[in-house]
Amino acid sequence: MNVPNKITISRIFLIPLFLIIMLVPFDWGTMYLFGADLPVTHFIGALIFIFAASTDWVDGFYARKYNLVTNMGKFLDPLADKLLVSAALIVLVELGFAPSWIVIAIISREFAVTGLRLLLVEGGEVVAANMLGKIKTWAQIIAISALLLHNTIFELIHFPFDDVALWIALIFTIWSGFDYFSKNMHVFKNSK
Repeated sequence: MNVPNKITISRIFLIPLFLIIMLVPFDWGTMYLFGADLPVTHFIGALIFIFAASTDWVDGFYARKYNLVTNMGKFLDPLADKLLVSAALIVLVELGFAPSWIVIAIISREFAVTGLRLLLVEGGEVVAANMLGKIKTWAQIIAISALLLHNTIFELIHFPFDDVALWIALIFTIWSGFDYFSKNMHVFKNSK
């Protein structure tokens, strides 16, 4: 197994650690951050999430730079992204920080696009992630990070950055999903 794939797998292994930190009722107190009190567990969970999300860029960069792109990596990388983002969004719903309908919309898009990718692969086509999909992913990561940190950075100026970021992530998620399907509708015309 090459280095980029090991990095991707480490992202998957960080998900249970993130879930334990966020959901097990540890009482590690609170910390004062940018004018707001934040549970220490949420701060640690946010750091784990941000670190795990950043490995997405690292493994992709490393794989392209050293020509280490593999089929395993093509499979694992988007899977790791979807698992990490889905886990974080579900945690945010459980903690009451994100509306369930937005999370359902985002996760549903991920399932739908994954299904479409499977149909395309079956037909011999491989569609790489486009810029809109990459923007969608980073919008989701920024929104989740802000929600995990309870909007502490913007609390001083009373700007709901976390809510705005979540709406932006939703818009890019729907837009990129629509774009993906509109460009690949031919797969449904060929099916019987």
